[in-house]
Amino acid sequence: MTDPFAQHRPTAQAIAALLHPHAEVVIHDLKTDRVVEIWNSFSHRKAGDESLLGDDIEVQLDRDFFGPYEKAAPNGARLKSITAALRDAKGKRIGILCINLDVSQFDQAAKLLAAFTGIAEPRPEAMFRQDWREQINLMIRAFLERRRKALRALDRDERIALVAELDAAGLFEARNAAPHVASAMEISRATVYALLNAARAKPQKAAE
Repeated sequence: MTDPFAQHRPTAQAIAALLHPHAEVVIHDLKTDRVVEIWNSFSHRKAGDESLLGDDIEVQLDRDFFGPYEKAAPNGARLKSITAALRDAKGKRIGILCINLDVSQFDQAAKLLAAFTGIAEPRPEAMFRQDWREQINLMIRAFLERRRKALRALDRDERIALVAELDAAGLFEARNAAPHVASAMEISRATVYALLNAARAKPQKAAE
């Protein structure tokens, strides 16, 4: 007897191999409501087990793709899941492919990173009021966040605009400001002065 899922098994197996051991991949047979095959099973299911999809699952599935949506593993781990319809050569829906990604370890990593990167309280401004280096650094960061660009990705006009903002804030009045800006922007001091001259030679638009 011809295996109706033969064309889908390699795809499912490839996904399981790529995401191993973090993803469980399951093929369900809509006709028998049984698990056809399962890879990286952490739900304790095996081929031949009931899928428990329900008798009217084909009616409920009004489209061929669902997700990502949230599920839970037997151990309580949070799963990020997707479901896709499987069709035969004639286009008839014969089964569904489910991919359950265990994201609990990623959740733990996110919490760990948040613990290190989170800010507990506002900084003591009195300590930084005279720190022109910090003011330059903050203005550069704010400029890049508005532009949604990395420093190295700025074109010449954007660099002129950045230098113009620093100049408008009076930060080039500080001694050694130009060398600090050059170091921060990873350009030469001569380039900083060239950008500064260009900025002062033309009016600047309001900050974006």
